[in-house]
Amino acid sequence: MSDSTKPVYTREDLVAIGFDPVRDLGFPGEFPFTRGIQPTMYRGRLWTMRQYAGMGDAEESNRRYKFLLEQGTAGLSVAFDLPTQIGYDSDDPMSLGEVGKVGVAIDSIEDMERLFDGIRLDRISTSMTINATACILLALYVAVARRNGMDVRKLSGTVQNDILKEYIARGTYIYPIRHAMRIITDMFAWAQEEVPEWNTISISGYHMREAGCTAAQEVAFTLANGMTYVQAAIDAGLDVDRFAPRLSFFFNAHHDFLREVAKFRCARRVWAYIMRDRFGARNPRSWMLRFHTQTAGSTLTAQQPENNIVRVAIQALSAVLGGTQSLHTNGYDEALALPTEEAARIALRTQQVLACESGVAQTVDPCAGSFCIETLTYEMEQQVKAYLNRIEARGGMLPAIEQGWVQQEIQNAAYEYQRAVDQGETVVVGVNRFTREEEPPVPVQRVDEALERRQVERVRALRMRRDRGRWQSALERVKEHARSGENLMPAILEAVESYATVGEIAGAMREVFGEYQESVVV
Repeated sequence: MSDSTKPVYTREDLVAIGFDPVRDLGFPGEFPFTRGIQPTMYRGRLWTMRQYAGMGDAEESNRRYKFLLEQGTAGLSVAFDLPTQIGYDSDDPMSLGEVGKVGVAIDSIEDMERLFDGIRLDRISTSMTINATACILLALYVAVARRNGMDVRKLSGTVQNDILKEYIARGTYIYPIRHAMRIITDMFAWAQEEVPEWNTISISGYHMREAGCTAAQEVAFTLANGMTYVQAAIDAGLDVDRFAPRLSFFFNAHHDFLREVAKFRCARRVWAYIMRDRFGARNPRSWMLRFHTQTAGSTLTAQQPENNIVRVAIQALSAVLGGTQSLHTNGYDEALALPTEEAARIALRTQQVLACESGVAQTVDPCAGSFCIETLTYEMEQQVKAYLNRIEARGGMLPAIEQGWVQQEIQNAAYEYQRAVDQGETVVVGVNRFTREEEPPVPVQRVDEALERRQVERVRALRMRRDRGRWQSALERVKEHARSGENLMPAILEAVESYATVGEIAGAMREVFGEYQESVVV
């Protein structure tokens, strides 16, 4: 727990910060949305229980999705393998040994059809954790829905599409930053006309927190990225009140329980003021920060992994008290491998127990007015604003990223945390205190090595039987749109329907845009 947390909070703490319940809280569903974006919150509708999954090939992942739906999950969340994330096909030499390892391998429209076989896309909400190739995967999803006679205007879900945090903390980027930003604004413009119920971005603090940043840094860097996307869309000629209601966010639920609750409330309040006062949005839905939460994978331990069940439950509760719109709970074995079915079931049951047995969903924002929570929310807000001012002084988030400043701030925070763990100042149960001499074996999920060979054979067979003329023409159109500045999405959709692969479409844009070269942070 932070050293700055006081042992006791009183009314005097609220007086000291000038707390005004009308200004700072209001009512749930009203500006500045500190208490939540809906008047009734979970009494009207529970958060979406969206379990993240994907492994091996499309058939294996499809089986896991159907298992999760049978167990009561309300939304799907797709994990893609590393080659898919960075725009290489399964038979590319760069993909060797990585196919299907950290998520599902998707090379073509046929893979996407297999992935959702037997699942009605117009009756389920789907989140896809994909960034550099998000435009291609969204096009594949839409193409599959069209093939099955569905009204694509009714498709609902989210594509992560947050490329800035890739340059900061995760690394699955392809193109130089400015070209990547152009692709995102193309998606905004296209989706608001073609798939209006789809969230075209999930601005993510999760991965920056996993890389080691603090709670205040997570909110500040995430909102700064959000401001960058909003400004880019406005500069591209889009109406803020048309695209802003489809923006969504993605936060980490970490282990400092009270500060995490305060963090979520703070993020909503700061974003509401940014959208109203900085960008001049007039639609109240443009002011709302809607967010998905995932429990903190970086806090899970390989030692005594059953302890992770408790960690996940506490973190999930902080997200619910913080007012999340959807939630993923990690499997207890994820420090060892992809989660087994048993671990995935326990993770989902954790959410179901919170929703159905704890009573926490019966009262909207039960933390409101707490001397402690309101003070922590205010302190977090001041820290976030201070960081936003520092970013502004550097010329905005793009220069701050290109100079490596954001990355350095996260590295410094990560170092300080690890130092505290190594020296025993921060306790990690089962790791630096309450340890065991021997760890019993834990069953883990393993990906069949034969899946990679099978996936390679599939993509090669696809290339042999497709209409070569149609495929080449579609790829040329992608290049033409990339050069001319015309919206890329119609050309990408035509390409996937012409059986062009993810790697080929990403490669066509590589030819025009080039590749990003990372700045070295020392």
